[in-house]
Amino acid sequence: MKLLLGATVALLLGALAVSWQGMKQGVADTSPDELERLKKQITELRREQDNLKMQRELQQLQAATPAPASPELNAADIAAMKAELEAGKAALQELEAEKAERDAKVEQDEEGLLAQRNLESGDTELRRARMIAEALLVAKVREYVEDPDYGGFATIDVMMPEQVQPGTILAIRRKTGILGQLKVSDVSAEGAIANPLPGFGPIEPQPGDELILPPQY
Repeated sequence: MKLLLGATVALLLGALAVSWQGMKQGVADTSPDELERLKKQITELRREQDNLKMQRELQQLQAATPAPASPELNAADIAAMKAELEAGKAALQELEAEKAERDAKVEQDEEGLLAQRNLESGDTELRRARMIAEALLVAKVREYVEDPDYGGFATIDVMMPEQVQPGTILAIRRKTGILGQLKVSDVSAEGAIANPLPGFGPIEPQPGDELILPPQY
């Protein structure tokens, strides 16, 4: 429609131009009012032609511009974002549940520890047994030899070399009790040698017996 209108305007403009040229040749016979009227018509038609040209260029530009995303695509994006949000909420709830479980366990452990301390406050043997059981394992008895000339001695496998030096006192742990004590006399790359201290008792150490640093009761 606009193309047809533009063509019509162009034809009219051409006709007026021809008429104007003809009147210029016979300007002596044309009144000033008629000349002015024709000039105004030509100006208006040219303005209309410029407007139509501008509208046509605008339509061409709009046709070349990509169409906006369809509502279906936008809806899909929104759905994906909602799914991610729900997944994040679920992960957060899981973390909160794990934290609550850890807090409950810590609280239970603290209550158990307090109860244990309360019991130990009135029972020295119970406290002693706990300290023996919790002491770090630093070595193990490899072999115990009773020599009639030199007395008894034990060869030991060292588990924590930084804790076992010549002169170190080690206690032999049996469950939650102390069998006796040994004093380290020599340390080498192969292990160590220790001698029993007085008050050892009639029970001899056995291979595999655990050696700990004597707890300070």
